[in-house]
Amino acid sequence: MKTARQLLQETPSLALFAVSANTSVFDALKLMAEQDIGAVLVMDGETLLGLMSERDYARKVILHGKASVSTPVSEIMTRRVAFVRPADTVDQCMAVMAAARVRHVPVMDGSTVLGVISITDMVREQIADQQFSISQLEHYIYDIRS
Repeated sequence: MKTARQLLQETPSLALFAVSANTSVFDALKLMAEQDIGAVLVMDGETLLGLMSERDYARKVILHGKASVSTPVSEIMTRRVAFVRPADTVDQCMAVMAAARVRHVPVMDGSTVLGVISITDMVREQIADQQFSISQLEHYIYDIRS
């Protein structure tokens, strides 16, 4: 089973997209739309401050009648960010996501953010792993019958 580090290395689209804490929610959403991502890191230089997701926007801006143009990301971001380590397996990453009830987690090597993986990345990897296992079993069964 692959690790978080392997997923990041094999998937160039898992680049880091980040904004500063004083970025407007509108601008963060614009970046997310342009990059077709569901969450963006909130960073101060190399330091992770939080994560802003579509869920944060829906629950903390729209439902509270705030304006996304004038609201800074710092007001709505998730500050206690669940994360995974580079050596964590896909199963371990999924367990972290399920326990924290999140769809995106940064991959952290100490205090350094290496990338972000999503639940979609996890599901794709699980499907590929299952397809490989099925293929191996089919070949095994075919070899026995021959």
